[in-house]
Amino acid sequence: MSKDDIFATKQNQIVDFVFDEQVVAVFPDMIRRSVPGYETVIPMTGLMAARNLNDGDRAYDLGCSLGATTLAILQQTSLPNVTVVGVDNAPAMIEQAQVQLTDPRARFECADLTEFAVTDAKVVVLNFVMQFLAPATRLPLLKRLRSQMRSDGLLIVSEKTHQSDPDLQEFYDSTHLAWKRANGYSATEVSQKRQSLENVMRVDSEQIHNQRFAEAGFAQSQVWFRCMNWASFVVKPELP
Repeated sequence: MSKDDIFATKQNQIVDFVFDEQVVAVFPDMIRRSVPGYETVIPMTGLMAARNLNDGDRAYDLGCSLGATTLAILQQTSLPNVTVVGVDNAPAMIEQAQVQLTDPRARFECADLTEFAVTDAKVVVLNFVMQFLAPATRLPLLKRLRSQMRSDGLLIVSEKTHQSDPDLQEFYDSTHLAWKRANGYSATEVSQKRQSLENVMRVDSEQIHNQRFAEAGFAQSQVWFRCMNWASFVVKPELP
C-alpha cells in the first residue's frame, strides 16, 4: 500500500480534488488516515449487506472506488450465486478494482451512478459518495433507488455530516485535525487537501439525510454508526 503524500509539497495553485490515477495509487492509505471509523464501517457494511442476501440476489456498491465494500460483502457470504456490482465514474478506480478483485461474483461498471439502473437490487450501498454529488442530484437519486430496489431491500449510506451547534462542529473539526496529525499528516497536507475539497465535497446534517430518505419514499432510516462528523445509516424501503 503506497503512502498518501499527494499534498506533502507546497503547491502554488490548489486545484479541485479528483479521483485520478494519482489518488488511486494511494487511496487505501488516504481514506484510512482521513476518515475516522472507516475500518469499522466497511466490514460492518459487508456483514449487514451479506445478511440481507439470499442466493441469486444482487447487491450494488455505488461509488465503489477500489471495491473495498464489494469485497467486504463477498467475504461475508459463501453463497455461489450472489452478485455484487461495483459502480464508479472514475475509470482509474474501476480499472484497478478489476485487477484487485477477481471473485467471479463481482462485476464492475464505469458509469455515472446518478443514471445507473440498480435492477432488482436487494442491497444498495453508498459509502462516502453522496457528499461528492451535486446537491440537486441527491434526492432524485434516492427516489430512483427507492423505485428500483426490492421492497424487502436494504440501503446503507455512509457520509461525513455537519452539526447545527457551532461549538460542537468546532470541537469535532479540531479533533479530526488532531487525529489526522496523529496519523502522520502535516499541517501543509491537511490545509492543502481541505482547499482542494472545498468546491467538491458538500456535506449535510444527519437531519437532512433522514428527511431526504423519507421524502424519497423510504419507510425507515436510522444511524447505526457515528464517529464525530461521520455517520452511517441503514435505510429500509418498507417496514417488515
